[in-house]
Amino acid sequence: MSTNAIELLKEDHKKVKKLLTELTETTTRAEKTRQQLLQKIEHELQVHTRLEEEIFYPAFKQAGGSEFAQAYFEALEEHRAVEDLVLPDLKNTDPTSEKFSGRAKVLKELVEHHAEEEESDMFKQAKKAMSTEELEQLGDQMKRRKQELTQGQAAA
Repeated sequence: MSTNAIELLKEDHKKVKKLLTELTETTTRAEKTRQQLLQKIEHELQVHTRLEEEIFYPAFKQAGGSEFAQAYFEALEEHRAVEDLVLPDLKNTDPTSEKFSGRAKVLKELVEHHAEEEESDMFKQAKKAMSTEELEQLGDQMKRRKQELTQGQAAA
């Protein structure tokens, strides 16, 4: 059975948002839990980002041309902000500190904003610009890539 690209990405969003909620609800005493959740979140975000940047975004941009270029570049910048700034800062923050709580909340807000924007704008545009078959081909390609990335992570 084929997987629709948009459904696959929405599932990822749901999973990461749930993990981020769990993380922001932890207390400064939950050092081990915070570290484990942060590790899971980082892994999920890395895999998700790769899928979007390698497969979905280029297909989206190609389908919509210059009309979709702004959304494409904005999404890339939001990924960069999370991957290069917020996530590394959070990883380097003492999990027993209030600073960790604050940074975890900022990460959650950024990711939620990004996911919301994708779901309300980008995905709707993609549905109009691409056929169901194209979205399913992309979904299948992303599913295979996700398995490769997840197996690579398990081996690493």
